[in-house]
Amino acid sequence: MIDSHCHLDISAFALDRAAVIARATAAGVPGMLVPAIRPDTWPALGNVAAEFAGAGVRVAFGVHPQIVPELAPHETTLSASVDAFCAAVVAADAAAVQGGASPMVAIGECGLDGGTAQPELQEQLFRVQLRAARQLRLPVVVHVLRAHHRAPVIMREERVHEVGGIMHSYSGGPDLVPVYRDLGLAFSFAGPVTFAGSRRPLGAAVVVPDDLLLIETDAPDQAPVPHRGTRSEPAHVVHTLAAIAHARGVAPATLAALTVANTLRVLPAWSPAPRIA
Repeated sequence: MIDSHCHLDISAFALDRAAVIARATAAGVPGMLVPAIRPDTWPALGNVAAEFAGAGVRVAFGVHPQIVPELAPHETTLSASVDAFCAAVVAADAAAVQGGASPMVAIGECGLDGGTAQPELQEQLFRVQLRAARQLRLPVVVHVLRAHHRAPVIMREERVHEVGGIMHSYSGGPDLVPVYRDLGLAFSFAGPVTFAGSRRPLGAAVVVPDDLLLIETDAPDQAPVPHRGTRSEPAHVVHTLAAIAHARGVAPATLAALTVANTLRVLPAWSPAPRIA
């Protein structure tokens, strides 16, 4: 399995990060994508990528829409220029390179959040990151929550289909799967598919085409049952996998192999490929 979205760089993992990654490896998760939250954390994220590259940690550099109201002025300046954003991303990646291999496989986490203030700046940053992804020829990791009326419009205008990417912890429901599919995006699902009564995300996970299905934890958030209410971690992705496999009527091992292949195809810069037991 590959955890296609977890935030191992944040303080929730400061005291036991190595143990968390070791548990993931032992649970059959030899690959973990860690998207950034804000520019000020890119150096620390790069350090995590450099330290744990051998354990399959890869990264995306970007600006999370939920952090937009908290950004410092020097961070928001990146929204003014695609070239400046690209230069900052390339510099962050270069600082994290170990043994000649880049840990960066995508741009993100970027997107829109309808429950977060400053929608205009959110959109400006989202557009800059989509353009940077095209310029750097990297896919995007996209967060969309309560903004499904606007996000597809922006991504269509910014030609996201040219690079593709991942709808992280997809929340759009089954009806919007064709919309994002036609934009060239894959769909990743987290802990909510295991919650009792969460018919919307599980319903979407059932109808997503085989070749566009991914799994994640969004650790430390969205812990799946039976860990709901605690800190999530990449080893817990097995529960998300099991819930989706049951709903789709396939064996967990079959779905695990499928989601690994999909993740590596959607994120072609991921090298070397994780060793799957």
